Amino acid sequence: MEFLQDYALFLARVLTLVAAFAVVLGMIGGMTSRRRGRHREQLEVEPLNRRYEAMSRRIQRGPDARRSNLIQRLRERRQKRRGQDGEGRLPRLFVLDFDGDIRATAVDSLREEVSAIIASARRDDEVLLRLESPGGMVPGYGLAASQLARLREANIRLTIAVDRVAASGGYLMACVADRIVAAPFSIIGSIGVVGQLPNFHGLLKRHDIEFELHTAGAHKRDLTVFGENTDEGREHFRESLQAVHDLFRHHIARYRPRMDVDRVATGEHWMGERALELGLVDDLGTSDDLLLERRERMELISLSWHQAPSFSRRLSVVAESLLARLRGPSQARM
Repeated sequence: MEFLQDYALFLARVLTLVAAFAVVLGMIGGMTSRRRGRHREQLEVEPLNRRYEAMSRRIQRGPDARRSNLIQRLRERRQKRRGQDGEGRLPRLFVLDFDGDIRATAVDSLREEVSAIIASARRDDEVLLRLESPGGMVPGYGLAASQLARLREANIRLTIAVDRVAASGGYLMACVADRIVAAPFSIIGSIGVVGQLPNFHGLLKRHDIEFELHTAGAHKRDLTVFGENTDEGREHFRESLQAVHDLFRHHIARYRPRMDVDRVATGEHWMGERALELGLVDDLGTSDDLLLERRERMELISLSWHQAPSFSRRLSVVAESLLARLRGPSQARM
């Protein structure tokens, strides 16, 4: 017994030292981030036409390279003149990337990129978003879809290309687009909502361990990890999931009114070709096809907003993840 007490005291001291060390690092990181804040945030702009032109010139090198390059340049000039607006400028295609995780953390960059486009877009400019996401938390992906809706409200045409997967929350984003292009073997759909958690109440009860949970509000916590769950709590949790699913369905019906939502809102997913038949996407192809097609008549501009997270932000993300695992499904997933 004395050994356990000594061990508990030692463990408490170690945890205290670790916590103090983390606080000190957080203060240092905060001061450093304030000093370097201006350098952490940056909007990178990369013209893509030059990349394709360089690739083409590299391939065409040979005995007749000079003549071939001259013919190619004259051809490109003629095509550009046809696509120029009244002011002699080519319409621009802004190219964005969204690689979604469970918390849709890429939305922090997406909102800045969208704001930059809306602030600078001219008539006939368009946006291509290369989307890849299997879905995740409802609030994050709801915000991401709202950011894309800003483009439509600004009358900026939006095309979304899915090369691998746009499922659940990913499809919540995709359906906002004016046009969805998916690769034949990409995964599309999964229009459903899920919430799950383990329950250790039986294990605690067998070892005579009591767990108390006090709440104010009848449904402040429907399901718990350690407490005894009730049928009433389970039913209310299922009702909450259904409410989110209904919002998901209404969202899709708003942006794709011609699609039979009842037929596809079953939680299933399909490959690109079948998704085309069901009306989930508009065309089959890859983002590479779209870029090569547009490079002859548009100025391709890749935009990416980079913001290095501060030390305190990284700590908070870890803390939120641990807390979410302990508390269970306080938020539904899509």
